Amino acid sequence: MILVTTAGKVGSEAVRLLTQQQPVRVLVRDPAKAKALADAGAHIVVGDLEVPASIDAAMAGVTAVVLVSPAVPAQELNVVASAAQAGVGHIVKVTSKAAPDSPIARRRGQSEIEAGLAASGVPHTLLRSNAYMQNVLALAPAIAKTSGFGSAAGKGRTGMVDARDVAAVAATIAATPAGHADKTYWLTGPQAISNDEVAAVLSRRLGRTITYRELSFEENKDAMIRAGVPEQIAHMNAQAFSMIAEGDADWATQDVPALLGRPARSFEQFAADHAASFA
Repeated sequence: MILVTTAGKVGSEAVRLLTQQQPVRVLVRDPAKAKALADAGAHIVVGDLEVPASIDAAMAGVTAVVLVSPAVPAQELNVVASAAQAGVGHIVKVTSKAAPDSPIARRRGQSEIEAGLAASGVPHTLLRSNAYMQNVLALAPAIAKTSGFGSAAGKGRTGMVDARDVAAVAATIAATPAGHADKTYWLTGPQAISNDEVAAVLSRRLGRTITYRELSFEENKDAMIRAGVPEQIAHMNAQAFSMIAEGDADWATQDVPALLGRPARSFEQFAADHAASFA
């Protein structure tokens, strides 16, 4: 039995892939939001990452864990502690370019979680993902309405990765962890691209001109807040975009094809799959 926490964009896809080959349990707070996963054959367990007893109940009989959540150290370390106590054989941790001295709070949180995972003694694999292509979907309403979008990323390039590919790597390793213990993989798409290139791809795909404009940190933060993003998250996102402008995300690897035996999805493929969202 493999346990997946939680059912976000990576977790849900990992569950969908894993249910095709073996029993999967997914820990959620609201079972109504996991109906599609239940219909796909997943075992839905109601619990809370803030409540260790509920995690312990979900961990019974589990051989591997796919750990993905909003990078809240106390929550994920509760999962790690439960897995260690239950004798779980492997944890696949979905993380980022984490660092204890990062100016971005969630990266510092990821670093704290990784340190706790290393100290637990549980065999594990770190999946360091570059920015998700799915993050562009947050811009879809603005693009559909105005045929444009803005960012503090400037002309910086990002090795964006499709969350579906991250989920596929996580599922592959969780199902067959041999040889992946204490390994770190850096997951990206086939190449780093700029927002000008994102706009060009969307223009070709949608059949109309999509424009990209460079924003300041404050302009980007305020735009996200107006769109309904909580201020703390908007601040971290604007920080990340500003760092992209400085080259922070300009990296791409071959880890996805090496692990999956097929090419990583390109942004062109992502845009084709989600064209309706931008229309």
